[in-house]
Amino acid sequence: MNTDDGPVKNGLFYRCIRVYLCLSVVKKHLGFVVPLLLGGIENYFERDIMDTNDQPVNAGNGEENFAEMFEKSFKREGRLEPGQMVEAMIVKISAEWVFLDLGGKGEGYLDRKELTDEAGNLTVKEGDTLRAYFQSSANNEMHFTTKIGSGPGKQTQLEDAWRNGIPIEGTVAKEVKGGFEVKIGGTVRAFCPFSQMGLRRDEPQADIIGRSLSFNISEFAENGRNIVLSRKAILEEERQNKMSVLKGSLKEGMKITGTVTSIQKFGAFVDIGGMEGLLPVSEIAWSRTEKVSDVLSAGQTVEVIIKKLDWEQNRFSFSLKDALPDPWDAAADSFPVGSYHTGVVSRLAAFGAFVTMKEGLDGLIHISKLGAGRRLSHPREVLKEGQAVEVQIESVDRAQRKISLALAEVRRAEEEEAATIKEYKQQNVAAPQNLGSFGELLKAKMEQKKQ
Repeated sequence: MNTDDGPVKNGLFYRCIRVYLCLSVVKKHLGFVVPLLLGGIENYFERDIMDTNDQPVNAGNGEENFAEMFEKSFKREGRLEPGQMVEAMIVKISAEWVFLDLGGKGEGYLDRKELTDEAGNLTVKEGDTLRAYFQSSANNEMHFTTKIGSGPGKQTQLEDAWRNGIPIEGTVAKEVKGGFEVKIGGTVRAFCPFSQMGLRRDEPQADIIGRSLSFNISEFAENGRNIVLSRKAILEEERQNKMSVLKGSLKEGMKITGTVTSIQKFGAFVDIGGMEGLLPVSEIAWSRTEKVSDVLSAGQTVEVIIKKLDWEQNRFSFSLKDALPDPWDAAADSFPVGSYHTGVVSRLAAFGAFVTMKEGLDGLIHISKLGAGRRLSHPREVLKEGQAVEVQIESVDRAQRKISLALAEVRRAEEEEAATIKEYKQQNVAAPQNLGSFGELLKAKMEQKKQ
């Protein structure tokens, strides 16, 4: 094989045939020389046929035997029609060409660029078997392609792909009513409905224009003038292949990087390399998440913890907050009992008000501690969501993830009243004859405050 020009030019056989035919035409004009020449050629082919088939050849009628041999040789060569598919083994790869062994049909070649990925890396190696389509032959060299729908015989290629379920490659040209127009081989127009493109509901349709994708032909009608495509089966097969690989490596509790694919009210879907799972709204952050889109966006890269793997039901769930530091680990040190802090009212309920102390840490002020002695029907009578309030830490329960709070204003008033009572008692014990009533003492304290 000449790796620069293509397969070896096997011309001796065909030159002998041409010589024989020419001599047959002028046989009667050349006398006894021609039969000798013809006999030599016939003997050559008789030996060739006997060597290959181990069958004797009848030499009684030279011209008829040679015609039979020619027909057998032609069949042995196996002439290909443009668009015909073959299974061939790669025998050599050069800088520009990939050379194929077609078995009894000879040898062929195709452009190396057809078998490289987007980065230019070769996707095959010598010894691999691939499916190719015959395009043309010149100087006894057969040119093939793996791109269905290009070159001579493209209609035959496409029909063969439709009948045998062979994926084809097409470029999404533009959006049309009900789907997309796809160009196959640069010239053949086809249609792919929206429902068969495999796009997610929130994936921008404009992003797919101009991309080269793999399709199955779901309908081939009117001699190729009406071609309908689908990507669903291909995408599902790719997903199953990726899941088979992931199944052997993933475990619950593992941290893994993923990409947010869509945002929903109940959470977000995250893809971790071919497997998509749900990130519930309760697992997005340690703090309460009211709106998922305020925290996440489609296309965002996140690190998540695998919470559950259900391979039978194809249901998988992740946690984003478990991949973040737990604020409750240092809650007792950051908010010691009796200390005062400022927080923001995050939510009002019938039984009290929730106050966010820091990201992921909410405490509760019970309604009984909001009225400063008077009875409230609802916390909204004294507080509103988003309001900044000063509170005192009453207790921190790490195990139950609960913090009990009290309004600082109410607590300080209670502490001051308790201090006044204590002072009165101490003074009453030391000099009872000089003190007035407890009410007079409180009145004096109030007057001091006003001053």
